Amino acid sequence: MSVTADAATSLVVNGTTLETIERGRGRPILFLHPSNGIDAGAPVLDRLAQGGRVIAPSHPGFGASQLPKGMTTIDDVSYFYLDLLEQLDLRDVLVVGVGIGGWIAAEIAVKSTERLSQLVLGNPVGLKFGDRETRDIVDIWSVTPDEFNALAYHDPNVGKRDYKSLPDAEALAAARNREATARFGWSPYMHNPKLKHRLHRICIPTLILWGTADRILSESYGRSYAAAIAGAKFEPIERAGHFPHVEQPEEFARRALAFADTPAARARRA
Repeated sequence: MSVTADAATSLVVNGTTLETIERGRGRPILFLHPSNGIDAGAPVLDRLAQGGRVIAPSHPGFGASQLPKGMTTIDDVSYFYLDLLEQLDLRDVLVVGVGIGGWIAAEIAVKSTERLSQLVLGNPVGLKFGDRETRDIVDIWSVTPDEFNALAYHDPNVGKRDYKSLPDAEALAAARNREATARFGWSPYMHNPKLKHRLHRICIPTLILWGTADRILSESYGRSYAAAIAGAKFEPIERAGHFPHVEQPEEFARRALAFADTPAARARRA
């Protein structure tokens, strides 16, 4: 197994090249983006980098990252990230995941927390709490872009993009993000039926940050998510929706870093 890294552009894990953003120095912070990807100009990355070395890859198949042959589930993606952590020999890692990235983070943690110190999950998906007739998560494929923005954001204008005017590389990345989200989250829709029964394996401090204007998910969904992880805390973030790191990057990062620096967290790292 081999890894090479370019702090500005790429990370190669087992022959798969990931588009990667790195910022800051110190303890590692793995940022796992939601379905709409991540870009180098995202303010949340600079703010998180005040607390450590941020590593923010585009997931396999997203952005400009390659998709390994045979990778078809979020479960597969989580094993890939375990390889990344091992090959880079990262320890005491604060894992911050939003949306589908929160799902990936939870899947990583139920497998192994050996290299992790805390989890911070922002409006995560990945679980189903209702019965088979109850939709826990809005079907994002059945709504128009404007309808999606109205459901996903406190301020729908934040999510608007003129795809026709985007540079080719950005338009391609957006298309790949959408395609990869469908690949990994189509069936069963945006959850792993087995994950809920594995959450007892998460044995590190966990914080659920919740954009209260999210209408893709309900607040009760978020509170149920927190209740399913032993000792997890739930904190709402006002004036933010499904992507709280976008609408409230300063507050999102401040709370994530504060959680990672509690006395209990420092004692665990000692």
